[in-house]
Amino acid sequence: MTHKKRLLGWLADAALVLYFLFALFPIAWMVILSLKPADQLFSTYFSFTPTLGSYRTVLGDSEGIPFVRFFVNSLVVSVGAVALSLVVGLPAAYASARWRFKGSENLMFTLLSFRFAPELTVIIPLFVLYQKLGLFDTYVGMVWVLQLVTLPLVVWIMRSYFADLTPELEQAALLDGYSRKQAFFKVALPLVKPGIAAVSLLAFIFAWNNFVFPLILTSSSAQTVTVGALSFLGGDRPRYNLTAAAALVSVVPPLLLALTIQRYLVRGLSFGAVKS
Repeated sequence: MTHKKRLLGWLADAALVLYFLFALFPIAWMVILSLKPADQLFSTYFSFTPTLGSYRTVLGDSEGIPFVRFFVNSLVVSVGAVALSLVVGLPAAYASARWRFKGSENLMFTLLSFRFAPELTVIIPLFVLYQKLGLFDTYVGMVWVLQLVTLPLVVWIMRSYFADLTPELEQAALLDGYSRKQAFFKVALPLVKPGIAAVSLLAFIFAWNNFVFPLILTSSSAQTVTVGALSFLGGDRPRYNLTAAAALVSVVPPLLLALTIQRYLVRGLSFGAVKS
């Protein structure tokens, strides 16, 4: 019986290793492509002379593709979208957690449906409106449309954080002379800081990775890295090494944020688990 358990354990470990290699292979292949020189791109698989020329080309704009500007655009619109979502979403999440009224759950479900609805269902009317209002290919337009992605996320996640807070804390603050606004900013918000950090990072990643909205609603001035990386595939001969390098560079910010978010997520999952 012991040998059977040991064999099953080895088989489970082997299956996990195989799955890990399977999941890691696309990333490893992207790294290999990004390190290949152009003359060895199609002639070899694993035997080649590594070079950082693709990264220098991508970051140096020598191909006439302003990838660095696309990178900055992504930072601007993603940070702007998250900031606006927090300004609007935190009070909304607090209100929905503290005050229930007829139709409140339907209202929250409607907000959540904006997050789950396919982006292609709204992209054509948005394109027409943006053309009419002068928001096409602008930072303001991109920050505004990304609220469809980030705002429902902020409201729904932070709603659960505020719901886990005991109302007695805010009632005690009100008895001490605090206004409802002061109780929100000085009592409720400091207690949900881990949740604010976690939801901010998650919203940033969703905004950064969005592809459909910048593809249709921008052309050059506000174009982001998710669309700009594909520019290297144009022309008579696709430059897969440059595309791979651009994709790997664009992964750096969300990857760093994903590593940072882990401890906040652990704290957030345990938040409110023990109540006095």
